[in-house]
Amino acid sequence: MYPCHLSHVACRMPGSGGFANPETIIANLNVQAGFKVADFGCGSGYFTILLAKAVGENGLVTAIDVLETALGTVKSKAQAEGLFNISYIRANLEVTGGSKLDDNSQDMVLLANILFQSQQKEDIVKESGRVLKPQGELVVIDWLPDSAFGPKEAGWKLGPDQAKALVTPLGFEFRRDLAVSDKHWGIVFKKI
Repeated sequence: MYPCHLSHVACRMPGSGGFANPETIIANLNVQAGFKVADFGCGSGYFTILLAKAVGENGLVTAIDVLETALGTVKSKAQAEGLFNISYIRANLEVTGGSKLDDNSQDMVLLANILFQSQQKEDIVKESGRVLKPQGELVVIDWLPDSAFGPKEAGWKLGPDQAKALVTPLGFEFRRDLAVSDKHWGIVFKKI
């Protein structure tokens, strides 16, 4: 079931344990009509669909995932919602140029529950920086490392301070913390 259309219900987004509400998170971001947003590691599209609605018909959301099945799920949801402002890319985000997006082309990049899955976090952040426009925003959401919840295989979790130490030397400036849930942290960075 995909209950994210119910704003009063915590969405059972895959990988979150149902503790985060994507609608609330998107409402607290600086997403504007006409934006180009890349959803790195989009999974089943719990953020992609909401981002596509937020950017409107003149905006574009690019759903990127390594799994073709995930992209197929997002396509099905987008069709059901009547959304035609989403592009789909199967890609390895741990490789420079892996997203297949142009340099300086995106207003925002979202990394939601993706960094904990990789030992090549720096490469993913670098790819985010490559595709972001100057002053564009990088939104990082991930599991709190000491949370008893979340994926059992999450052996590479990092905390918000570790994320700041990773991201800021790669051409980003800390903007603000983002309220996500008591099991997740979120940070908004700006490309400088």
